[in-house]
Amino acid sequence: MIDVALLSVIRRWHFREGMPIREITRRTGLSRNTVRKYLASGVVEPCYPKRKTPSKLDDYELTLTSWLFRESRRHRKQRKSVKQLHSDLVQLGFSGSYDRVAAFARSWRSEQIEAKRTSANNTYVPLAFAPGEAFQFDWSEDYVVINSRSTKLQIAHFKLSHSRAFFMRAYLQQSHEMLFNAHYHAFMAFGGIPERGIYDNMKTAVDKVGRGKQRTVNKRFLAMVSHYLFEAEFCNPAAGWEKGQVEKNVRDARHRIWQSAGQFKTLAELNSWLKQRCLTLWHELPHPQDKARTLHDYWQAERDGLMEVPSAFDGFVEHNKRVSSTCLITHEHNRYSVPASFANRPVSLRVYAERLVIVAEANVIAVHERVFSRDKSQSGKTIYDWRHYLSVIQRKPGALRNGAPFNELPDCFKQLQAILLKRPGGDREMVDVLALVLLHDERLVEQAITEALKVEQPSKQHVLNCLGRLSDTPVPKPLAPPPALKLVTEPVANTNRYDQLRRSKP
Repeated sequence: MIDVALLSVIRRWHFREGMPIREITRRTGLSRNTVRKYLASGVVEPCYPKRKTPSKLDDYELTLTSWLFRESRRHRKQRKSVKQLHSDLVQLGFSGSYDRVAAFARSWRSEQIEAKRTSANNTYVPLAFAPGEAFQFDWSEDYVVINSRSTKLQIAHFKLSHSRAFFMRAYLQQSHEMLFNAHYHAFMAFGGIPERGIYDNMKTAVDKVGRGKQRTVNKRFLAMVSHYLFEAEFCNPAAGWEKGQVEKNVRDARHRIWQSAGQFKTLAELNSWLKQRCLTLWHELPHPQDKARTLHDYWQAERDGLMEVPSAFDGFVEHNKRVSSTCLITHEHNRYSVPASFANRPVSLRVYAERLVIVAEANVIAVHERVFSRDKSQSGKTIYDWRHYLSVIQRKPGALRNGAPFNELPDCFKQLQAILLKRPGGDREMVDVLALVLLHDERLVEQAITEALKVEQPSKQHVLNCLGRLSDTPVPKPLAPPPALKLVTEPVANTNRYDQLRRSKP
C-alpha cells in the first residue's frame, strides 16, 4: 500500500497536469494496475480494507440481533440467558460454539450502551413555546429565618415557558392543599392561565407511574386541573431536563433571592416579600433569547394569550374525625375545639393551606387558623374557642373558674370575672354574661362590660342595662310634613267635652 504523500503526487500529476499513466509508472516504479486502481477509486487516504473473518455465526447474525433486541425490552427476570439463545440457535442449525455467541452478545450490548449514552444522556433538543402555551412547576427546599428561628420551607416554583416570568411561594409542607393554594396565587400573579402545565411525577399529583406516558392521576389534582381548565403533562421518570426552565430557576433563586433574604416575623410576611421580589426581577432580568428586552416585556406580550383566572379552587383535603368528650378533634398532633353540641359525634374536617374548617350536617360549625408543629416529640398545641363551651358551663358553672378554654377571654371579661367570682353565685352571673354573646354582637357586649366596670360594684344587671342602652335604636327625628298636609285649624285639647257627654245620658 502506498502512503498518502505519494498518492497526493500521483493524483496531482494525473488530474491537474494531465500526465499519462505510463509516465507516472516510469517515475514512481509502480505498476500500471496499481496506479490505475488508485486513480479510479477516488481514495485520497489509502488504508487496508477491513478484514472480514468468516464465521459460522455469519448466517445467524440477523436472527441473533433480533433476539437480543426482544430480550432487552423484557423485564430482567423474564429475559433469556445467552446460553438459552445459543441453544435456540443450535436448533436452527448453528454448529458454532457458545463462546462465539457470548462474544457477539457482549459486543452488541456495549454498542447499545454507548449509543444510548451519546444520543440520550448528553444530547438534548432545544424547545420553543408559543405565548400562553405552557408553564412549568417544581418544588424546592430552602431555609429562612422566621420569628428568629431558621425554618425549613417548601418553595413552589412556577415559570411561564415563553416569557420566562417566574413566581414563588413558601409553605411548610408539600401537601395537596399547599399545591392548590400555590396555583391560585401563581395564576393571579401571572394574570391568567396557560394551556398546559408541565410537572414531574410528584406524589400529590400522580398516584401511579405507568409505562411511557401512562399515569394514574390523583382525583383531587384532576379536579383542580378541571377547575382552572388547563392540561396537565408529566415528564418521564428521572428526566428533569424536560422541564429544564423551572429546574434552572430553582438553582438561580438560591443566588438571586434566598442568599439576600432577611428575617421575617411570619410566613405571610415572607410570601408578601417574595411576591414583590419576583415582580421586581421581572423588570431587571433580560430574556435569555433576547437580551434587549426584559422578562416583563415578554410577559406583557404573553398575557394576552392567557385565559382569565376564575374564582379560587376550593382546594381542601377532607378527613373524617370524631369529637372527643372534651369537645376536641386532633390533626397533625394539634387539637382544635368544636361546639359542645357535637361532642362524641363524627364530623368532617376540611384542611386548607392556612385554616381548618369543621363541617357537620352540611353546615360549617367551626373555623380555626391552622397551626404547624415541627417538633413531633411534644404533644402539640391545643387551640380553644371559649364560645364552643358556653352550653357546657351553663349546666356546670363551677367549671368556669379553672376552665382552660376561658383563659382566652378578652381582658374586660377577665376583669369582670375576677370581681364576680368573689361573690356568692358570681359564677352563675358570669355565665349569664358570657351567654350574651350568643344573642348580641360580641363587640357590643364588650363595650357594655367596659361601661359596667366603671361602676364600683359591677354586676350582671349593670351589664344588661349598658347593653340595653347600646342596643336601643335612636329616637327618630320629627317628621317635616309638606305644606299641603299642614292643619289650618289646629285642634284644641279640651277634656271638658267628655264631661258633657256624660251629662247627656238620662
